Amino acid sequence: MWTSVTLDAPADKAEALSEALMETGALSVAIEDADAGTEAEKPQFGEPGHQPGGLWDRSRVVALFDAGTDVPQALESARTLAGLPCLPEYRCEPLEEQNWVELTQSQFDPIRITDRLWIVPSWHASPDPGAISIVLDPGMAFGTGSHPTTGLCLEWLCDRKRGSIGETILDYGCGSGILGIAAAMLGATDVLGVDIDVQALEAARFNAERNRVTMRLQHSGQALDGTFDVVVANILTNPLRMLAPLLASRVAPGGWLVLSGILESQAETVIASYSPWITLKVGAVREGWVRLEGHHDGATPTRC
Repeated sequence: MWTSVTLDAPADKAEALSEALMETGALSVAIEDADAGTEAEKPQFGEPGHQPGGLWDRSRVVALFDAGTDVPQALESARTLAGLPCLPEYRCEPLEEQNWVELTQSQFDPIRITDRLWIVPSWHASPDPGAISIVLDPGMAFGTGSHPTTGLCLEWLCDRKRGSIGETILDYGCGSGILGIAAAMLGATDVLGVDIDVQALEAARFNAERNRVTMRLQHSGQALDGTFDVVVANILTNPLRMLAPLLASRVAPGGWLVLSGILESQAETVIASYSPWITLKVGAVREGWVRLEGHHDGATPTRC
């Protein structure tokens, strides 16, 4: 039996509080974005030309304690160690002892993207042997197919009107590699995944090998050369706006740019950011998230 404790912390004290909680008896501590899923959500990864600015403006600290721990005393001691003038409001929840592996696996069933494509955890059999099944387990890198933004991008790749057979694909901010892997399994001849997170690149490499597809991978700090028939980026609004000149310049004449990770209310700002190079429109909406897509007609200059 354990006790989970959740409290919001000032951004400049979240790390200090996290370390202090570990010193006062916490078994584990995690720091999360208190604004996750809202327009105030703040990405925590850099991009070319972007200087990281610390943790989120509003951070949430989640600590796990043994059930026998005097939580108020531990929190007060942590407050003192962290240099907080007062302890933020907090809530405690009991957690029953259980088989965490089985519990985690039970929460992830196969995900149907279209009749043509499924995302299947390794502990499940494919629901449709006739469809393409990507074997992908939840991990540290973003992208299991369950989030609406990932699904929107996968559906675009599956669209039979476009297809991806013979195409070259750039998956910028590849995370787990799910979009690039899907493109390769759907017939793309050359796939490049780019990410700033080394662990994400390792996860993408592992997932590509597991699914027996070839996917080139590189860090976002490396120079990005060439153009692609499809450029897809499922990140967040602010990085996408900043990356507009770079991503637009990678779209080959006649190619497509597909963006997601954008809240519906933010769509127009992203469209405006790309308008000097390529015209974007809303292609689909799901649960408040949008997919933007634009076709390079060969006349609009896309070089930055």
